[in-house]
Amino acid sequence: MARASTRAWQRMLSGRRLDLLDPSPLDVELSDIAHGLARVARWNGQTRGDYAFSVAQHSVLVLDIACMLEPTLDDKGQLYALLHDAPEYVMGDIISPFKAAMGGNYKDVEARLLGAIHVRFGLAAIPPAAIKKLIKRADREAAFFEAVNLAGFGADEARKIFGEPTLAGFDLPGFERLIRPWPTQEAHEQFMSVFDSLSVQ
Repeated sequence: MARASTRAWQRMLSGRRLDLLDPSPLDVELSDIAHGLARVARWNGQTRGDYAFSVAQHSVLVLDIACMLEPTLDDKGQLYALLHDAPEYVMGDIISPFKAAMGGNYKDVEARLLGAIHVRFGLAAIPPAAIKKLIKRADREAAFFEAVNLAGFGADEARKIFGEPTLAGFDLPGFERLIRPWPTQEAHEQFMSVFDSLSVQ
């Protein structure tokens, strides 16, 4: 009843109108996701460097770590990893301490958005349990490296919060490039390029 007078959609640069409460896969566009994620800052922007460390760059880092942890990960698994934070192109990156303080049903909104994004790109709405577990592990390892290299955390403090990483940063291919904050356009282009390299559809 309240929906008739309350706008729950966002106009995208592609021209799509994405309903945030009842998202349709038909209104999800890769260009909108890449554009948004390249402009959303991890760590609320509290990172070193000339540019913010974007969610788009974080997504590529998580994918690379997932592939290091599971070298046989297929293209579908890799696409799940790349898109794991895709709802943030409209929701923004809410840091964990604020999520805990905020409560509410943001997780339901986030889950519906992510499901619609997955379906739009030929994936099942919910990834297999093993893939979810792998992505969670890669995400925590990425957070550790970001915390220590960019966000001012000491290694001991980061270990307490994110756990002991199983990979040393220097073991990651091109680690310096992955952890150096990219300009917005580079983050956008890298995200698009990685997506295009995955032959899922």
